Amino acid sequence: MNPAKYAVTFACYNQVDYTRQCIDSMLKHGFDLSRLVVVDNDSSDATRDYLQSLPLGGRIYNRSNLGCGTAWNQGVLALQAEWSVIMNNDVLVSAGWLENLLTSAEQNGLKLVSPALIEGPLDYDFDAFAKTAEQKMGKVLRRGGRHAVCLAVHESVWQQIGYFQPVPKLLGYEDTLFFHEVDKAGIPCAITGASWLHHYGSITQTAMKQERGLSAKQGLGNRYNYRLLQQSWLQRKWAKYQRVSQAKAWRQHELVEFGMTLHGKREAGEFFWY
Repeated sequence: MNPAKYAVTFACYNQVDYTRQCIDSMLKHGFDLSRLVVVDNDSSDATRDYLQSLPLGGRIYNRSNLGCGTAWNQGVLALQAEWSVIMNNDVLVSAGWLENLLTSAEQNGLKLVSPALIEGPLDYDFDAFAKTAEQKMGKVLRRGGRHAVCLAVHESVWQQIGYFQPVPKLLGYEDTLFFHEVDKAGIPCAITGASWLHHYGSITQTAMKQERGLSAKQGLGNRYNYRLLQQSWLQRKWAKYQRVSQAKAWRQHELVEFGMTLHGKREAGEFFWY
């Protein structure tokens, strides 16, 4: 795949061990680090020393924590390409993850695509699992699905709806607002079984909660952020009902057809499917 076709970016805030694992998994599967831009939101651990040791395509050091939206925009704009992949730093990639992700998008007329996920502790052989899962579910799509753990965005999307809202106080709500605009514009999107990631699970958000003295169950964002959607209470409830119903339908179909789904979680050494 032509390297100029894509660029990858992620934001980080401390948690250097997870960032290292993420990049090590990329290198293991042949990723060219010159196509990666990392945006550091004022980490106080060894993150910046580690990033300085890498042949990255770009590194951006913010003087304060500017939030996800700003950091994602910075990364996307620093290395522009036909496809921009925005992802978390607490993930591991699998063989062929990027090429399969973009190929699936192009073959299915998508402008926005996310990979399938396994979340939780890494207490299994992810590489072996991902190979089998891709063979079994490589053609499966959850049309209309997407998630911000990893998201490949075609350059036409930026022209159509713009970028992420660069408001630090949104604190994790940026993806909801962006996906709302995606739906309004009718941009074709999906989650694909052709590409798989392991996601440890909201490591950076957990660290930010601890910094702010919040419990694990408390949300980061202001609970009034939903007003930015400009929807009535009924519209929001209906939209949530539709999302939940669709997720149940996807799960039921995939379990019957394949005995697994595009979203799994590891709990007590077992897979649970969602």
